Amino acid sequence: MNAKFYARSALDVARDLLGCVVVREGPGGFSGVSGRIVETEAYTGTDDPASHAAARIGRTARNDPLFGPPGIAYIHLNYGIHWCLNAVTGEEGTPGGVLIRALEPLEGLATMRARRDGREDLTNGPGRLTQALAIGPELQRHPLDRSPLRIEPGDAVPNAHVRRSERIGISRAMELPYRFTDDRSRWVSRR
Repeated sequence: MNAKFYARSALDVARDLLGCVVVREGPGGFSGVSGRIVETEAYTGTDDPASHAAARIGRTARNDPLFGPPGIAYIHLNYGIHWCLNAVTGEEGTPGGVLIRALEPLEGLATMRARRDGREDLTNGPGRLTQALAIGPELQRHPLDRSPLRIEPGDAVPNAHVRRSERIGISRAMELPYRFTDDRSRWVSRR
């Protein structure tokens, strides 16, 4: 998916990412691990109190990737522990992003389990999925249509199976219905 897909509102992109596939290649172009996106959260920028680019924060070295261009990775450290993967959205210069909250594993399950110390809860949460897919700060600003980390089209989730709800794991504007999930998947993160 090219930058044009991401050059839209975070809410539209968050919904449309459901069903797409995140691929994390290994050395030599080997397609090591992948998963289908089953949960996202939109962060709409300066008008969104929960966004890392909210008006009260402004533009900083930490949140600078959120200002564009669309279709790159914004990787942030959550609670000083977990890396989180976001896709930058909107027009360049206007911050917006979509947090990839959960994936349904497709390939490389043994690799994911090894990276998660043998656990079965591989990718049902933003920190778990980045650990399982070996996604960290070295991929900051990486274009999401190129190796070694890319998001590919998948089977779109029918509207009848898309649920919108409040965001989770945040302390501001959590009541906004900016979380999108595929209600058929057992891989959606828990509260």
